[in-house]
Amino acid sequence: MKGLSQLFMLAGVTSVLLGMVWGIQMSATGDHTLSPAHAHLNLLGWVSMSIFAIYYHLIPTAAQTVMAKVHAALAISGLVVVAPGIVMAITERGETLAKLGSVLSLASMLVFAVIVATSSRRT
Repeated sequence: MKGLSQLFMLAGVTSVLLGMVWGIQMSATGDHTLSPAHAHLNLLGWVSMSIFAIYYHLIPTAAQTVMAKVHAALAISGLVVVAPGIVMAITERGETLAKLGSVLSLASMLVFAVIVATSSRRT
């Protein structure tokens, strides 16, 4: 695995490690208030990023496009913004980052949908 697929897998593995540590911390303290942010970190981070990594590994021509690089920028930015944004929303410090991260994540999935649709025609 190399290139864009490796970048996505690294983002996924980093996310799951952070998510596991966070989950252990919540369990140890008995405070699960931030579990929605933890869940988003695991779902968008580990699951989505790993699926993207596998897809780009299996369809390397898709990873070579400019659109794939836009996808990576949107997906990783969305993840980095949404998890702390959800923490901020839960702790009543504002919802702006959660909203921005959600829009970035949605945009990344829309771009990925276009990539999948157009790549399947080319291969």
